[in-house]
Amino acid sequence: MEPLEVGSAAPSIPGVSLRGGPVGLFFYKVTCPTCQLAAPTMSAFERAYPGRVVGIGQDPPEALEGFAAEYAMSIRSVPDLPPYDVSNAYGIVSVPTLFLVDGGGVVRDVVGAWDREGFNRVSRGLAELVGAEPVVVSDGSDGRPAFKPG
Repeated sequence: MEPLEVGSAAPSIPGVSLRGGPVGLFFYKVTCPTCQLAAPTMSAFERAYPGRVVGIGQDPPEALEGFAAEYAMSIRSVPDLPPYDVSNAYGIVSVPTLFLVDGGGVVRDVVGAWDREGFNRVSRGLAELVGAEPVVVSDGSDGRPAFKPG
Protein backbone atom coordinates (compact mmCIF):
# COMPACT_ATOMS: atom_id res chain seq x y z
CA MET A 1 0.00 0.00 0.00
CA GLU A 2 1.22 3.50 -0.85
CA PRO A 3 -0.09 6.86 0.39
CA LEU A 4 -2.51 8.64 -1.92
CA GLU A 5 -0.73 10.38 -4.75
CA VAL A 6 -0.82 14.08 -5.49
CA GLY A 7 -3.86 14.71 -7.69
CA SER A 8 -5.96 11.97 -6.05
CA ALA A 9 -9.38 12.68 -4.57
CA ALA A 10 -9.14 12.77 -0.78
CA PRO A 11 -11.46 10.21 0.86
CA SER A 12 -14.00 11.56 3.33
CA ILE A 13 -13.19 11.64 7.03
CA PRO A 14 -15.98 11.54 9.64
CA GLY A 15 -16.10 14.88 11.42
CA VAL A 16 -13.78 16.68 8.97
CA SER A 17 -14.90 18.91 6.09
CA LEU A 18 -12.70 18.54 3.04
CA ARG A 19 -14.81 20.89 0.92
CA GLY A 20 -14.75 23.91 3.23
CA GLY A 21 -11.40 25.14 2.03
CA PRO A 22 -7.87 23.79 2.09
CA VAL A 23 -6.80 21.61 4.99
CA GLY A 24 -3.73 19.80 6.22
CA LEU A 25 -4.28 16.27 7.52
CA PHE A 26 -1.73 15.02 10.06
CA PHE A 27 -1.91 11.24 10.57
CA TYR A 28 -0.23 10.09 13.78
CA LYS A 29 -0.11 7.57 16.62
CA VAL A 30 0.53 8.62 20.23
CA THR A 31 3.23 5.98 20.84
CA CYS A 32 5.24 6.95 17.74
CA PRO A 33 8.48 8.78 18.69
CA THR A 34 8.60 10.55 15.32
CA CYS A 35 5.00 11.75 15.80
CA GLN A 36 6.00 13.04 19.22
CA LEU A 37 8.87 14.94 17.58
CA ALA A 38 6.56 16.45 14.93
CA ALA A 39 3.64 17.33 17.24
CA PRO A 40 4.80 20.82 18.32
CA THR A 41 5.18 21.76 14.65
CA MET A 42 1.45 21.17 14.23
CA SER A 43 0.90 24.01 16.70
CA ALA A 44 2.99 26.26 14.44
CA PHE A 45 0.59 25.35 11.62
CA GLU A 46 -2.38 26.17 13.87
CA ARG A 47 -0.97 29.58 14.78
CA ALA A 48 -0.25 30.39 11.13
CA TYR A 49 -3.41 28.91 9.59
CA PRO A 50 -6.05 28.64 12.34
CA GLY A 51 -8.41 25.70 11.91
CA ARG A 52 -6.72 24.54 8.70
CA VAL A 53 -4.88 21.48 10.06
CA VAL A 54 -6.59 18.44 11.60
CA GLY A 55 -4.97 15.50 13.31
CA ILE A 56 -6.10 11.99 12.45
CA GLY A 57 -4.98 9.96 15.44
CA GLN A 58 -4.88 6.19 15.43
CA ASP A 59 -5.86 6.10 19.11
CA PRO A 60 -8.93 6.63 21.34
CA PRO A 61 -10.02 10.23 22.04
CA GLU A 62 -8.67 10.27 25.60
CA ALA A 63 -5.22 9.18 24.37
CA LEU A 64 -5.30 11.89 21.69
CA GLU A 65 -6.14 14.52 24.31
CA GLY A 66 -3.30 13.37 26.57
CA PHE A 67 -0.87 13.40 23.64
CA ALA A 68 -1.91 16.93 22.67
CA ALA A 69 -1.34 18.15 26.22
CA GLU A 70 2.00 16.37 26.66
CA TYR A 71 3.47 17.39 23.29
CA ALA A 72 2.00 20.90 22.98
CA MET A 73 -0.10 20.10 19.92
CA SER A 74 -2.97 22.57 19.59
CA ILE A 75 -4.72 21.24 16.47
CA ARG A 76 -8.08 19.50 16.61
CA SER A 77 -7.82 15.73 16.28
CA VAL A 78 -10.29 13.01 15.39
CA PRO A 79 -9.77 9.32 16.16
CA ASP A 80 -9.28 6.64 13.52
CA LEU A 81 -9.75 3.41 15.45
CA PRO A 82 -9.17 -0.21 14.33
CA PRO A 83 -9.60 -1.36 11.63
CA TYR A 84 -8.29 2.13 10.69
CA ASP A 85 -10.70 2.80 7.84
CA VAL A 86 -9.53 6.38 7.26
CA SER A 87 -5.81 5.54 7.45
CA ASN A 88 -6.34 2.65 5.05
CA ALA A 89 -8.31 4.87 2.65
CA TYR A 90 -5.35 7.29 2.61
CA GLY A 91 -2.82 4.47 2.18
CA ILE A 92 -0.99 5.21 5.42
CA VAL A 93 1.99 2.88 5.77
CA SER A 94 3.84 4.82 8.46
CA VAL A 95 3.20 7.79 10.70
CA PRO A 96 3.49 10.65 10.75
CA THR A 97 2.12 11.42 7.31
CA LEU A 98 0.98 14.92 6.38
CA PHE A 99 -1.37 15.62 3.47
CA LEU A 100 -2.34 18.96 1.95
CA VAL A 101 -5.86 18.85 0.50
CA ASP A 102 -7.22 21.77 -1.51
CA GLY A 103 -10.73 23.20 -1.20
CA GLY A 104 -11.98 20.88 -3.93
CA GLY A 105 -10.92 17.77 -2.01
CA VAL A 106 -7.84 17.01 -4.13
CA VAL A 107 -4.51 15.96 -2.57
CA ARG A 108 -1.94 18.64 -3.37
CA ASP A 109 1.04 17.33 -1.36
CA VAL A 110 2.07 14.36 0.78
CA VAL A 111 4.93 14.16 3.29
CA GLY A 112 5.83 10.90 5.01
CA ALA A 113 7.93 10.80 8.19
CA TRP A 114 9.32 13.91 9.85
CA ASP A 115 10.78 15.92 7.00
CA ARG A 116 11.45 19.55 7.85
CA GLU A 117 11.56 20.68 4.22
CA GLY A 118 8.41 18.72 3.44
CA PHE A 119 6.49 20.25 6.36
CA ASN A 120 7.67 23.74 5.33
CA ARG A 121 6.63 22.96 1.73
CA VAL A 122 3.13 22.05 2.95
CA SER A 123 3.09 25.31 4.92
CA ARG A 124 3.92 27.25 1.75
CA GLY A 125 1.24 25.35 -0.17
CA LEU A 126 -1.38 25.97 2.50
CA ALA A 127 -0.45 29.66 2.62
CA GLU A 128 -0.87 29.92 -1.14
CA LEU A 129 -4.28 28.22 -1.01
CA VAL A 130 -5.61 30.47 1.77
CA GLY A 131 -3.98 33.67 0.49
CA ALA A 132 -1.68 34.12 3.51
CA GLU A 133 2.00 34.78 3.95
CA PRO A 134 3.87 31.47 4.25
CA VAL A 135 5.31 30.60 7.64
CA VAL A 136 8.40 28.51 8.32
CA VAL A 137 7.04 25.89 10.73
CA SER A 138 10.43 24.38 11.54
CA ASP A 139 14.03 25.51 11.22
CA GLY A 140 17.29 24.33 12.70
CA SER A 141 16.83 26.45 15.82
CA ASP A 142 13.92 24.33 17.08
CA GLY A 143 16.17 21.40 17.97
CA ARG A 144 14.53 18.96 15.55
CA PRO A 145 16.56 17.04 12.97
CA ALA A 146 16.04 17.74 9.29
CA PHE A 147 14.62 14.22 8.81
CA LYS A 148 13.53 11.27 10.92
CA PRO A 149 11.70 8.23 9.53
CA GLY A 150 8.36 7.27 11.01
